[in-house]
Amino acid sequence: MAEPFEVTERDTTPDVIDCVLRRLEKGDVRHVVVATSSGVTGFRFSEALAGEDAELICVSHHSGFRSADLLDLDPEYASELREAKVPVLIATHSLSGVGRAISTKFGGVTPVEMIAHTLRLFGQGMKVCVEIAVMAADAGLIPTDRDVICVGGTGTGADTAVVLRPAHANTFFDLRVREILCKPVAC
Repeated sequence: MAEPFEVTERDTTPDVIDCVLRRLEKGDVRHVVVATSSGVTGFRFSEALAGEDAELICVSHHSGFRSADLLDLDPEYASELREAKVPVLIATHSLSGVGRAISTKFGGVTPVEMIAHTLRLFGQGMKVCVEIAVMAADAGLIPTDRDVICVGGTGTGADTAVVLRPAHANTFFDLRVREILCKPVAC
């Protein structure tokens, strides 16, 4: 049963961490993929999952996402994550990429953007969870034959966690959302 969060200004990341830790107790999931733009959310999950029998993978924005050739990832948090041996993937977003450049330059909408907008019907965090699963699978950081937990959010921090079976971009429609662990009530 999904845990609903009221959409407020409060930080729901600790609630999502608790939700993920409770789900890991079942012992059938070994990978946790967390979206982190600055590195703060990734670092918080790194601390929380220390000692757990799960591998943490962080996924961040690609270089130039917000401004030309700059990373949002804070060097201090990137260093902390490296020290904790947490892989940090920095790659093109699977649900925008070149498609966004086309729609920005020429107008209209691409099929990939339609998928992203449809996922946002469940909240921005759900779109992020699906997107980072594909990105991490394409990078070879997670298996596609076992379920993983993915964590996303809306703006800052985490507000959504799901168990899903990842897929690569070229087999995107094989991806399966198995459980919604927590998400905002209204998005």
